[in-house]
Amino acid sequence: MIDITNLTLQIGARVLLDKASVHIADGQKVGIVGENGCGKSTLFRAILNAYENQEGNANHEIQLPLSAKIAYVEQTIGNPALTVMEYVLSKDTELMHLRRLAENPNTPDLAEVHERLKMLDSEGAEGKIAQILNGLGFSNEDLTRPVSDFSGGWRMRLSLAGALFRYSDILLLDEPTNHLDLEASVWLESHLKKYRGTLLLISHDRMLLNDLCDTILHFDSQKLILYRGNYDTFEETRNITRAQQVAQSAKIAEKRAHLQAYVDRFRYKASKAKQAQSRLKMLEKLKDVAVLGAESHDHFTFPTPERLAPPLISLDDVSTGYGEHVVLRKLTLSIGLNERIALLGKNGNGKSTFAKLLDGKLPAFTGKINRLSRLKIGYFAQHQEEDLPLDETPLSYFQPMMPDSTPTAVRSYLATFGINNDKALTAIKYLSGGEKARLIFARIAREKPALLILDEPTNHLDMKGREALLDALNQFEGSVLLITHDFHLIELFADELWLIDKERCLPYQGDLSDYRDFLLHKNEQVAQKQKKSTTLASKTNQLPDATAEAGASASQKSSEAMQGITRLSASQIRQIKAKMGQAERILSELTAQQHLLQQKFETPLSGAEILQIQNELKKIETKIAEQEEIWLNLSERLG
Repeated sequence: MIDITNLTLQIGARVLLDKASVHIADGQKVGIVGENGCGKSTLFRAILNAYENQEGNANHEIQLPLSAKIAYVEQTIGNPALTVMEYVLSKDTELMHLRRLAENPNTPDLAEVHERLKMLDSEGAEGKIAQILNGLGFSNEDLTRPVSDFSGGWRMRLSLAGALFRYSDILLLDEPTNHLDLEASVWLESHLKKYRGTLLLISHDRMLLNDLCDTILHFDSQKLILYRGNYDTFEETRNITRAQQVAQSAKIAEKRAHLQAYVDRFRYKASKAKQAQSRLKMLEKLKDVAVLGAESHDHFTFPTPERLAPPLISLDDVSTGYGEHVVLRKLTLSIGLNERIALLGKNGNGKSTFAKLLDGKLPAFTGKINRLSRLKIGYFAQHQEEDLPLDETPLSYFQPMMPDSTPTAVRSYLATFGINNDKALTAIKYLSGGEKARLIFARIAREKPALLILDEPTNHLDMKGREALLDALNQFEGSVLLITHDFHLIELFADELWLIDKERCLPYQGDLSDYRDFLLHKNEQVAQKQKKSTTLASKTNQLPDATAEAGASASQKSSEAMQGITRLSASQIRQIKAKMGQAERILSELTAQQHLLQQKFETPLSGAEILQIQNELKKIETKIAEQEEIWLNLSERLG
């Protein structure tokens, strides 16, 4: 259990928490939410400080059980010369100490040491570590490589593995999915569901907070408020509570105004003085109702792009990669108008490589790639914020991009992306990761791209920033290719799923729910194989074929449909509605084209021109009929 009583936290003069109190029971899985900068990570540091300086003193603002063990993700790796396996194993200091004692035959109470090692499942430790590392995306070959071989993102995965491996009563995780792909995020959620201790999770991943957490701790107006249930339940409960508080506050304000008016009118009139005095006392007893803070909302847009003829990009038997190393091959795909595509596939399979190929940053080794000459692409790359001019302010950075605009107009434009007046004059190096991401979105929007390629755009965005991005993408009239580990974003946005696996990129024959089920099934298979193995040499398991599993899932769904099983999951319903939305957008495009062609008949035309327009109209009418048929079929599936 964790007891927080009258806790005040501040950074410099800025107060984050003011005499906040909350009680967290053993075994709860608590999602910690609040706007960026409200103090979530600072609370973690305060808890760790209390843990490292426990004295059993009842006056402490943060009380933890004296016997409790806390695990957290360390930000640095002490000895990068260790192998991956050795590093994770070293995080369980008790296990390592007992193993050293067991190796010495002169150790006192050796039998007790062996008994404790048995309780800690010492023989299965390496197998457990391999299972965790495989789940986080490391191959079996990686386990014997030195930590120094890996980049910063992979080292963060190693630190996460260390926190998951060591025994703990309380586990602190701060945005653990930020360095993970979709596949590793699914594994992590499945793993954390089995955790028996108390979990404190800072996250902006709505689906993770919904599927994993049974409690939400909200930073609200420098206080901590605990809500039972997942994130959706918290949001609903908070909205209802605030509406009731606002209504009650309005009633009190109305009553106060009525009493005050009576007092002001009659307090000096002898015949009414007694009544006026009585109402004055009633006024003094009226207490204000505390109202939960109003949630601010973000909003930004991507402008309407130039209308172009499809396809925007087409690939015919293309291969690409780096130097002489081929990463992707046999790519035969195209991106048309108003398409919403999400790329699936584990880290290292080539998702970012595919994005760079489309953007022209990588060449086609073989085959042919065609881009429309007037096509503008807006590319959001991972770690792109590192390339921003850190010593400039957003205003000085954008002024050259908007040479005909006044500084006031530039600041107004930046404000539409959440970069307000103060931030517009702050050096970019002092902006948060989320603010830098918004700056990149603002830069992309200036180009009016017809195709957005977004590679992990939500990593530094808080919940309201993610919702603003989702709204902006759904309203965008161009096409989008999205790489993200955010299931919620994919589910509410993507019309098509493409899977990158085994050097190929192919349309995925299933919905997001199918893919998630496939990943969970694959993880279970890997876990079972790892359990049978206690030494690294015996771990030779092979992962199942993604395409085969996907096909089996799709075939099973088709078989169920043929047998009359018509029940649809919430995910399937959302997917169908998304596809209906795509059909509606295409119909709107076609209808607009049809209208423009029909208008040409109002001007003098030659016989050849009339014949050409009639042929074009017939083609459009055929396409309209096809899209209407698609829409009707989807509508029938919804019943």
